[in-house]
Amino acid sequence: MSNAPVDNGRRRFLTAATAVVGSVGAAAVAVPFIKSWNPSAKAKAAGAPVEVNISKLEPGQLLRVEWRGKPVWIVRRTPEVLDGLTKLAEQLRDPDSVEPQQPEYAQNAFRSIKDEYFVAVGLCTHLGCSPTYMPDTFSQQVEGVASGFFCPCHGSKFDLAGRVFQGVPAPLNLVIPPHSYVNENTILIGIEKGAA
Repeated sequence: MSNAPVDNGRRRFLTAATAVVGSVGAAAVAVPFIKSWNPSAKAKAAGAPVEVNISKLEPGQLLRVEWRGKPVWIVRRTPEVLDGLTKLAEQLRDPDSVEPQQPEYAQNAFRSIKDEYFVAVGLCTHLGCSPTYMPDTFSQQVEGVASGFFCPCHGSKFDLAGRVFQGVPAPLNLVIPPHSYVNENTILIGIEKGAA
């Protein structure tokens, strides 16, 4: 043991200098690490809202777009189709859309903001295959129903409100993505009605 006097000033200086150097080192490691949590530009673009012009969409026609790497369908339904949708409740698994497959504003008989336009993610809720749109020949799948979606993978069937029929593998109605209308001719997919 040394009998030399203790220099408290020097000890404090060395402790403070070590703490500062350690803090700078920790910040140098932490900043890139925390930045790596932010999504890349490609990921941001993939999750961005998609603006769709529907001005040229004819009655009975389907328009496909991509949002977040998934197909989204926009179908312009005819008055006859809308009338037929109100008569299918007994054949459907979830006719009132009780399951959370749609935003609250689409939890209605037509599962849409505007009755005429149906917007849905085009993936079957069974195993994720993309059903086929059958505008005129769906009655081959469900008697008395002219239009609908048929999943060729395992035979699931959906009406033109995306509601699943009973007795098929799909357990839920098609998913309705968050969307809103910018104006009469433009739908914004990815941002809910009233959201900023």
